[in-house]
Amino acid sequence: MLYLRDLSYHPTATPEPILKSINLEVAPQQCSLIVGPSGSGKSTLLEILAGLAEHTSGEIVWREQELNFLNMQQLCGLVFQFPERHFCGGTILEELRLGHPELSSDRIHEALQEVSLDHLPLSTAPHALSGGQQRRLALAVQLIRQPSILLLDEPTAGLDWSIRRQLVRLLAKLKTHWSLLVVSHDAGDMLEIADRCWTLKHGELKEVSPQDLVDQKLERVGC
Repeated sequence: MLYLRDLSYHPTATPEPILKSINLEVAPQQCSLIVGPSGSGKSTLLEILAGLAEHTSGEIVWREQELNFLNMQQLCGLVFQFPERHFCGGTILEELRLGHPELSSDRIHEALQEVSLDHLPLSTAPHALSGGQQRRLALAVQLIRQPSILLLDEPTAGLDWSIRRQLVRLLAKLKTHWSLLVVSHDAGDMLEIADRCWTLKHGELKEVSPQDLVDQKLERVGC
């Protein structure tokens, strides 16, 4: 179990904290969903958990041990919004081996099998893949690292409805082995697999039920 206790983030350049006394639990083999508007601090929270930024106060605890940002880099794997924009390898194989030149063929095959891309030639260029396949490859890149927690920033953004459905089904399968923490501006398709939900507004986190998010969405569309 990962615990965030009174975690805050207040860069000196900002008049107000971006994150305010965040308390959060991320359980094994569950999908935790955080919903909030743009600018609410969602991506910042993921960056802290991925070890890309250091929180100002509070603590992050994993298995009764307090962690720093270097520990978080090993514990969590972050898939950015539109991860295909960050691909650097000329082929699938190169993309998976970036930073891991010693990777065995078996481990590469296992990661691709997890995301249902094992049928593709390793010589395929990442940018030649479909949008859904690119998201799957981005997941495989993180699975190669064998993190305990997968962090997903707007994982279905920019995909059409059928590809979104396929990706949600894949995430449902992945959560049987990994903890998932998903942030999104709209609960949408992710509600189907979410075990616990929170809203994040103006840096403040509040736990809500999945049904609360459904009701809020219906109110917005006037149903």
